[in-house]
Amino acid sequence: MEHTAGLIPLETALETMLSRISPVTGTERLALLQAAGRITATPIISPIDVPGFDNSAMDGYALRVADLKPGAVFPVAGKAFAGQPFNQPWPAGSCVRIMTGAPIPAGADAVIMQEEAETVEGGVRFHTEAQKGQNIRLRGEDIQRSTQLFAPGIKLKASSLALIASLGIAHVEVYRKVRVAIFSTGDELVPGGQPLAEGQIYDTNRLAVHIMLEQLGFEVIDLGIIADNEAALREAFLQADQQADVVLSSGGVSVGEADYTRQMLEELGEVGFWKLAIKPGKPFAFGRLQNSWFCGLPGNPVSAAVTFYQLVQPLLAKLSGQANSALPARLRVRSAGALKKASGRLDFQRGILKHNADGELTVVSTGHQGSHVFSSFIEGNCFIVLERERGQVEAGEWVEVEPFNGLLGG
Repeated sequence: MEHTAGLIPLETALETMLSRISPVTGTERLALLQAAGRITATPIISPIDVPGFDNSAMDGYALRVADLKPGAVFPVAGKAFAGQPFNQPWPAGSCVRIMTGAPIPAGADAVIMQEEAETVEGGVRFHTEAQKGQNIRLRGEDIQRSTQLFAPGIKLKASSLALIASLGIAHVEVYRKVRVAIFSTGDELVPGGQPLAEGQIYDTNRLAVHIMLEQLGFEVIDLGIIADNEAALREAFLQADQQADVVLSSGGVSVGEADYTRQMLEELGEVGFWKLAIKPGKPFAFGRLQNSWFCGLPGNPVSAAVTFYQLVQPLLAKLSGQANSALPARLRVRSAGALKKASGRLDFQRGILKHNADGELTVVSTGHQGSHVFSSFIEGNCFIVLERERGQVEAGEWVEVEPFNGLLGG
């Protein structure tokens, strides 16, 4: 069993973070084309009935059910099209040719589909009976006027915005975008496109975090790579705190002599917690600066991705005003192979969820689970979530998996 004294369980860390966070209060009014991915700040209420009038559910003939008699021939009094209603008087015993979506003529109480009608001399003959209301879509059947369609806190997607557009609404009130300042720390980090000196590596965490933040709809303030010295880090903290709602660093949260992040956090704000009982991702930090919240991601790429996904993502969702920010539901499946694990920390291994030859969902490891092996996200499509107390997993044992939600994976 690993030495885990002083490490905070993931559930406790997440509860601590979310209990302290309140949504941003600023809002803006946007046209629907600009509102995709934004969070509703006020209720959206329908100003109209949908449909706004009784209309035909199919192409056919509108008639009065009381006029139907076996073998009767119905003269066609006129035609009704979508956008071109039939508003003329029509005699008893006649019908109106009608197209899908066209308003129901006054007095009609059923529509018989055209496949049940035969064109004959003098009109049409029907080969079926009809019930009142048949093939008629009633006014307000889909949405009634004054109905609340969306509460505050809903993330607007294409389907939601199309529905809103169908009500004649052109603008929506949404919360302003959350601003996130990001930077990496470490003298060993080099931006892409430059040659590496001995002992240097490329800065990939900041790129991945930047992309994920933009995918989630947040405004990103990228401060680049900060040198491993107190003055440079202090300036980065101060600058980020003045510009952002959340300051997000990568690296510098372990226990090395050159890791000044905790020192800066204590000097300029407060430390909420430090070090989690999870693997990978133990050296994750959370705290408060004067104007913003702070999250410190570990330097190892997999650790940074896991902690961003499991902790930062729900924090930002709540801060943005999103009412339901739950991660995908976990599934219980059998492991197709053995999984290495020592008890002591909640383990997020990367796995491939797939159906076996019998059609059952199973999961298999992506392979080596080192915190530097980022390719495990390219190959995988889920986390295998192994309980803190659990040890080695044998093939065939039940495990929990959490499918990726689109931010991670190939």
